[in-house]
Amino acid sequence: MLNAQWCTDMNELSTLATLKCKQQVVRAVRFNVDGSYCLTCGADKKIKLWNPHRQLLLKTYGGHANEVLDAAGSCDSSHIVSCSSDKSVILWDVTTGQPIRRFRGHASSVTCIKYNEESTMAISGSVDNTVCFWDMNSRRQEPVQILKEAKDTISSIAITDHEILTCSVDCHVRLYDIRLGKMISDYIGHIITFGSLTHDGQCYVLSCNDNTVKLFDKDSGEILNTFSGHECKDYMLENTVNEKDSHVISGSASGDIVYWDLISSTVTQKLVHTRNKPVVSLSHHPLDSSLLSACEDEIKLWGELIYWDCLVELTRAD
Repeated sequence: MLNAQWCTDMNELSTLATLKCKQQVVRAVRFNVDGSYCLTCGADKKIKLWNPHRQLLLKTYGGHANEVLDAAGSCDSSHIVSCSSDKSVILWDVTTGQPIRRFRGHASSVTCIKYNEESTMAISGSVDNTVCFWDMNSRRQEPVQILKEAKDTISSIAITDHEILTCSVDCHVRLYDIRLGKMISDYIGHIITFGSLTHDGQCYVLSCNDNTVKLFDKDSGEILNTFSGHECKDYMLENTVNEKDSHVISGSASGDIVYWDLISSTVTQKLVHTRNKPVVSLSHHPLDSSLLSACEDEIKLWGELIYWDCLVELTRAD
Protein backbone atom coordinates (compact mmCIF):
# COMPACT_ATOMS: atom_id res chain seq x y z
CA MET A 1 0.00 0.00 0.00
CA LEU A 2 1.29 3.46 -0.89
CA ASN A 3 2.00 5.97 1.83
CA ALA A 4 -0.01 9.08 0.83
CA GLN A 5 1.98 11.42 3.10
CA TRP A 6 5.25 10.25 1.64
CA CYS A 7 3.88 10.88 -1.86
CA THR A 8 3.06 14.54 -1.24
CA ASP A 9 6.00 15.76 0.84
CA MET A 10 8.34 16.45 -2.09
CA ASN A 11 8.78 20.12 -2.95
CA GLU A 12 11.35 20.01 -5.77
CA LEU A 13 9.67 20.02 -9.15
CA SER A 14 10.99 18.21 -12.22
CA THR A 15 9.94 17.86 -15.84
CA LEU A 16 7.33 15.10 -16.04
CA ALA A 17 6.48 15.49 -19.72
CA THR A 18 7.44 17.56 -22.76
CA LEU A 19 4.96 17.93 -25.60
CA LYS A 20 5.90 19.24 -29.04
CA CYS A 21 2.67 20.95 -30.05
CA LYS A 22 3.43 21.61 -33.76
CA GLN A 23 1.51 24.90 -33.61
CA GLN A 24 4.34 27.23 -34.73
CA VAL A 25 4.19 29.12 -31.40
CA VAL A 26 2.02 28.31 -28.39
CA ARG A 27 0.34 31.55 -27.30
CA ALA A 28 -1.37 30.14 -24.19
CA VAL A 29 -1.66 26.89 -22.23
CA ARG A 30 -4.61 26.26 -19.90
CA PHE A 31 -5.54 23.40 -17.56
CA ASN A 32 -9.21 22.44 -17.57
CA VAL A 33 -11.32 22.78 -14.43
CA ASP A 34 -10.05 19.62 -12.68
CA GLY A 35 -6.55 19.52 -14.15
CA SER A 36 -7.08 16.30 -16.14
CA TYR A 37 -6.63 17.93 -19.53
CA CYS A 38 -5.18 21.08 -21.04
CA LEU A 39 -5.64 23.35 -24.03
CA THR A 40 -2.93 24.91 -26.18
CA CYS A 41 -3.60 27.96 -28.34
CA GLY A 42 -1.44 28.28 -31.42
CA ALA A 43 -0.14 30.72 -33.97
CA ASP A 44 -1.27 28.07 -36.50
CA LYS A 45 -4.91 29.23 -35.88
CA LYS A 46 -5.78 26.04 -33.99
CA ILE A 47 -6.60 24.88 -30.46
CA LYS A 48 -5.41 21.48 -29.27
CA LEU A 49 -6.81 19.40 -26.42
CA TRP A 50 -4.28 17.23 -24.58
CA ASN A 51 -3.98 14.79 -21.76
CA PRO A 52 -0.57 16.08 -20.63
CA HIS A 53 -0.21 13.37 -17.97
CA ARG A 54 -0.26 10.67 -20.67
CA GLN A 55 1.25 12.91 -23.38
CA LEU A 56 -1.76 12.34 -25.65
CA LEU A 57 -3.24 14.68 -28.25
CA LEU A 58 -7.00 14.17 -28.03
CA LYS A 59 -8.52 16.69 -30.45
CA THR A 60 -7.68 19.62 -32.71
CA TYR A 61 -10.10 22.51 -33.23
CA GLY A 62 -9.78 24.60 -36.40
CA GLY A 63 -11.98 27.51 -37.41
CA HIS A 64 -10.22 30.76 -36.53
CA ALA A 65 -8.80 32.84 -39.36
CA ASN A 66 -5.75 34.01 -37.39
CA GLU A 67 -3.67 33.20 -34.30
CA VAL A 68 -5.57 31.84 -31.29
CA LEU A 69 -4.55 33.92 -28.27
CA ASP A 70 -6.52 32.35 -25.40
CA ALA A 71 -9.06 29.64 -24.57
CA ALA A 72 -11.01 28.29 -21.60
CA GLY A 73 -12.87 25.07 -20.82
CA SER A 74 -16.37 25.08 -19.36
CA CYS A 75 -17.08 23.90 -15.79
CA ASP A 76 -18.29 20.50 -17.07
CA SER A 77 -15.55 20.26 -19.74
CA SER A 78 -18.15 19.86 -22.50
CA HIS A 79 -17.39 23.17 -24.24
CA ILE A 80 -14.43 25.38 -25.08
CA VAL A 81 -14.49 29.10 -25.74
CA SER A 82 -11.57 30.66 -27.63
CA CYS A 83 -10.47 34.06 -28.91
CA SER A 84 -8.23 35.15 -31.72
CA SER A 85 -6.43 37.88 -33.62
CA ASP A 86 -9.24 37.52 -36.18
CA LYS A 87 -11.43 39.61 -33.76
CA SER A 88 -13.77 36.67 -33.05
CA VAL A 89 -14.82 34.51 -30.11
CA ILE A 90 -15.83 30.90 -30.87
CA LEU A 91 -17.81 28.43 -28.75
CA TRP A 92 -16.79 24.80 -29.46
CA ASP A 93 -18.29 21.40 -28.76
CA VAL A 94 -15.48 19.40 -27.14
CA THR A 95 -16.63 15.98 -28.38
CA THR A 96 -17.41 16.76 -32.01
CA GLY A 97 -14.71 19.41 -32.43
CA GLN A 98 -17.17 21.63 -34.27
CA PRO A 99 -17.79 25.35 -33.65
CA ILE A 100 -21.27 25.95 -32.22
CA ARG A 101 -21.36 29.73 -32.41
CA ARG A 102 -19.11 32.55 -33.52
CA PHE A 103 -19.24 35.99 -31.87
CA ARG A 104 -18.02 39.11 -33.70
CA GLY A 105 -18.38 42.17 -31.48
CA HIS A 106 -14.79 43.33 -31.02
CA ALA A 107 -13.15 45.83 -33.37
CA SER A 108 -9.67 44.34 -33.00
CA SER A 109 -7.73 41.27 -31.79
CA VAL A 110 -9.28 39.50 -28.81
CA THR A 111 -6.45 38.93 -26.33
CA CYS A 112 -8.05 37.03 -23.44
CA ILE A 113 -11.17 35.08 -22.52
CA LYS A 114 -12.66 33.52 -19.38
CA TYR A 115 -15.83 31.69 -18.39
CA ASN A 116 -17.84 32.75 -15.36
CA GLU A 117 -18.23 30.17 -12.58
CA GLU A 118 -21.31 28.49 -14.10
CA SER A 119 -20.01 28.79 -17.69
CA THR A 120 -23.20 30.62 -18.69
CA MET A 121 -21.23 33.69 -19.73
CA ALA A 122 -17.89 34.23 -21.47
CA ILE A 123 -15.97 37.45 -20.86
CA SER A 124 -13.41 38.64 -23.41
CA GLY A 125 -10.85 41.46 -23.54
CA SER A 126 -9.47 43.08 -26.65
CA VAL A 127 -6.94 45.42 -28.23
CA ASP A 128 -9.97 47.69 -28.85
CA ASN A 129 -9.83 48.55 -25.08
CA THR A 130 -13.17 46.87 -24.27
CA VAL A 131 -14.38 43.90 -22.24
CA CYS A 132 -17.41 42.08 -23.68
CA PHE A 133 -19.87 39.69 -22.00
CA TRP A 134 -21.27 36.91 -24.20
CA ASP A 135 -24.35 34.83 -23.30
CA MET A 136 -23.49 31.17 -23.89
CA ASN A 137 -27.08 29.92 -23.56
CA SER A 138 -28.95 32.21 -25.94
CA ARG A 139 -28.79 32.80 -29.68
CA ARG A 140 -27.83 36.41 -29.14
CA GLN A 141 -24.87 37.42 -31.31
CA GLU A 142 -24.22 40.81 -29.69
CA PRO A 143 -22.49 41.17 -26.32
CA VAL A 144 -24.81 41.40 -23.31
CA GLN A 145 -22.63 44.13 -21.83
CA ILE A 146 -19.52 46.08 -22.80
CA LEU A 147 -17.05 47.64 -20.35
CA LYS A 148 -15.34 50.66 -21.88
CA GLU A 149 -13.33 52.20 -19.03
CA ALA A 150 -9.88 51.11 -20.26
CA LYS A 151 -7.84 53.49 -22.40
CA ASP A 152 -5.62 50.83 -23.97
CA THR A 153 -5.42 47.09 -24.70
CA ILE A 154 -6.95 44.67 -22.19
CA SER A 155 -4.10 42.28 -21.39
CA SER A 156 -5.88 39.84 -19.07
CA ILE A 157 -9.08 39.03 -17.18
CA ALA A 158 -9.58 37.15 -13.90
CA ILE A 159 -12.96 36.21 -12.45
CA THR A 160 -14.56 35.23 -9.13
CA ASP A 161 -18.22 34.41 -8.48
CA HIS A 162 -19.13 38.12 -8.41
CA GLU A 163 -16.04 40.09 -9.43
CA ILE A 164 -14.08 40.71 -12.63
CA LEU A 165 -10.46 41.87 -12.54
CA THR A 166 -9.24 43.47 -15.77
CA CYS A 167 -5.65 44.50 -16.49
CA SER A 168 -4.66 46.95 -19.19
CA VAL A 169 -1.69 48.37 -21.01
CA ASP A 170 -2.92 51.78 -19.75
CA CYS A 171 -1.23 50.85 -16.41
CA HIS A 172 -4.57 50.45 -14.60
CA VAL A 173 -6.13 47.45 -12.91
CA ARG A 174 -9.92 47.61 -12.61
CA LEU A 175 -12.06 45.56 -10.25
CA TYR A 176 -15.75 45.30 -11.13
CA ASP A 177 -18.20 44.14 -8.46
CA ILE A 178 -21.20 42.75 -10.32
CA ARG A 179 -23.38 42.47 -7.20
CA LEU A 180 -22.91 46.09 -6.18
CA GLY A 181 -22.58 47.46 -9.69
CA LYS A 182 -19.38 49.39 -8.92
CA MET A 183 -15.87 49.64 -10.34
CA ILE A 184 -12.60 50.42 -8.55
CA SER A 185 -9.64 51.53 -10.68
CA ASP A 186 -6.04 51.59 -9.44
CA TYR A 187 -3.11 53.16 -11.27
CA ILE A 188 -0.07 50.87 -10.99
CA GLY A 189 2.47 53.03 -12.83
CA HIS A 190 3.65 50.33 -15.24
CA ILE A 191 2.13 48.35 -18.09
CA ILE A 192 0.36 45.32 -16.64
CA THR A 193 0.92 42.21 -18.75
CA PHE A 194 -1.17 39.79 -16.66
CA GLY A 195 -3.26 39.60 -13.49
CA SER A 196 -4.38 36.64 -11.40
CA LEU A 197 -6.26 36.15 -8.13
CA THR A 198 -5.23 34.13 -5.09
CA HIS A 199 -7.48 31.16 -4.35
CA ASP A 200 -8.76 32.73 -1.13
CA GLY A 201 -9.96 35.72 -3.15
CA GLN A 202 -8.22 38.25 -0.90
CA CYS A 203 -5.37 39.36 -3.19
CA TYR A 204 -4.49 39.88 -6.81
CA VAL A 205 -1.10 39.38 -8.44
CA LEU A 206 0.05 41.64 -11.28
CA SER A 207 2.90 41.06 -13.75
CA CYS A 208 4.38 44.40 -14.80
CA ASN A 209 6.82 45.33 -17.53
CA ASP A 210 9.33 46.74 -15.02
CA ASN A 211 10.62 43.20 -14.26
CA THR A 212 8.43 42.84 -11.17
CA VAL A 213 5.39 40.91 -10.03
CA LYS A 214 3.31 42.75 -7.43
CA LEU A 215 0.89 41.45 -4.79
CA PHE A 216 -2.02 43.69 -3.79
CA ASP A 217 -4.75 43.48 -1.19
CA LYS A 218 -7.95 43.28 -3.24
CA ASP A 219 -10.16 45.26 -0.87
CA SER A 220 -7.82 48.10 0.09
CA GLY A 221 -5.64 48.23 -3.04
CA GLU A 222 -2.56 48.27 -0.79
CA ILE A 223 0.62 46.74 -2.21
CA LEU A 224 1.68 43.83 0.02
CA ASN A 225 4.79 42.53 -1.72
CA THR A 226 7.01 42.90 -4.78
CA PHE A 227 8.74 39.97 -6.44
CA SER A 228 11.79 40.31 -8.68
CA GLY A 229 14.44 38.08 -10.20
CA HIS A 230 13.02 37.43 -13.65
CA GLU A 231 13.28 39.26 -16.98
CA CYS A 232 10.25 40.72 -18.71
CA LYS A 233 11.74 42.58 -21.72
CA ASP A 234 8.87 43.25 -24.17
CA TYR A 235 6.99 39.99 -23.54
CA MET A 236 3.47 39.73 -22.14
CA LEU A 237 4.46 37.34 -19.36
CA GLU A 238 1.88 35.54 -17.24
CA ASN A 239 1.88 34.71 -13.54
CA THR A 240 0.00 32.20 -11.41
CA VAL A 241 -0.37 31.18 -7.77
CA ASN A 242 0.08 27.61 -6.56
CA GLU A 243 -2.78 25.55 -5.15
CA LYS A 244 -1.95 26.44 -1.51
CA ASP A 245 -1.56 30.22 -2.07
CA SER A 246 1.97 29.85 -0.70
CA HIS A 247 3.95 30.73 -3.84
CA VAL A 248 3.75 33.21 -6.71
CA ILE A 249 5.06 31.89 -10.03
CA SER A 250 6.13 33.69 -13.20
CA GLY A 251 7.73 32.90 -16.50
CA SER A 252 10.76 34.85 -17.71
CA ALA A 253 12.28 36.05 -20.97
CA SER A 254 15.42 34.12 -19.94
CA GLY A 255 13.62 30.76 -20.16
CA ASP A 256 13.21 30.36 -16.39
CA ILE A 257 10.14 29.74 -14.28
CA VAL A 258 10.55 31.50 -10.95
CA TYR A 259 8.83 30.54 -7.68
CA TRP A 260 8.66 33.11 -4.89
CA ASP A 261 7.46 32.64 -1.34
CA LEU A 262 4.30 34.73 -1.16
CA ILE A 263 5.08 36.09 2.32
CA SER A 264 8.84 36.61 2.27
CA SER A 265 9.19 37.28 -1.52
CA THR A 266 12.35 35.15 -1.62
CA VAL A 267 13.04 32.95 -4.65
CA THR A 268 12.50 29.36 -3.54
CA GLN A 269 12.93 27.59 -6.87
CA LYS A 270 13.94 28.26 -10.47
CA LEU A 271 12.97 25.84 -13.21
CA VAL A 272 14.57 26.06 -16.65
CA HIS A 273 12.20 25.45 -19.55
CA THR A 274 14.57 26.45 -22.39
CA ARG A 275 17.57 28.74 -22.01
CA ASN A 276 17.16 32.27 -23.41
CA LYS A 277 13.70 31.63 -24.85
CA PRO A 278 10.68 33.30 -23.21
CA VAL A 279 8.24 31.31 -21.08
CA VAL A 280 5.13 33.28 -21.99
CA SER A 281 2.28 31.23 -20.53
CA LEU A 282 1.70 29.28 -17.31
CA SER A 283 -1.18 27.25 -15.90
CA HIS A 284 -1.17 25.77 -12.41
CA HIS A 285 -3.06 22.59 -11.57
CA PRO A 286 -6.12 23.48 -9.45
CA LEU A 287 -5.56 20.70 -6.89
CA ASP A 288 -1.89 19.69 -6.73
CA SER A 289 1.57 21.14 -7.35
CA SER A 290 1.69 20.40 -11.10
CA LEU A 291 2.45 23.27 -13.48
CA LEU A 292 2.23 23.69 -17.24
CA SER A 293 4.58 26.09 -19.04
CA ALA A 294 4.65 27.16 -22.69
CA CYS A 295 7.78 28.21 -24.57
CA GLU A 296 7.83 28.59 -28.34
CA ASP A 297 6.26 25.41 -29.82
CA GLU A 298 6.36 23.17 -26.77
CA ILE A 299 4.76 22.81 -23.38
CA LYS A 300 6.19 21.14 -20.30
CA LEU A 301 4.41 19.51 -17.40
CA TRP A 302 6.24 20.02 -14.09
CA GLY A 303 5.57 18.16 -10.85
CA GLU A 304 6.95 16.13 -7.97
CA LEU A 305 8.65 12.98 -9.25
CA ILE A 306 7.74 10.83 -6.25
CA TYR A 307 4.14 12.01 -6.44
CA TRP A 308 4.18 11.25 -10.17
CA ASP A 309 5.47 7.73 -9.53
CA CYS A 310 2.69 7.22 -7.01
CA LEU A 311 0.09 8.26 -9.57
CA VAL A 312 1.55 5.85 -12.13
CA GLU A 313 1.44 3.00 -9.62
CA LEU A 314 -2.14 3.82 -8.67
CA THR A 315 -3.13 3.90 -12.34
CA ARG A 316 -1.58 0.49 -12.89
CA ALA A 317 -3.35 -0.87 -9.82
CA ASP A 318 -6.70 0.31 -11.19
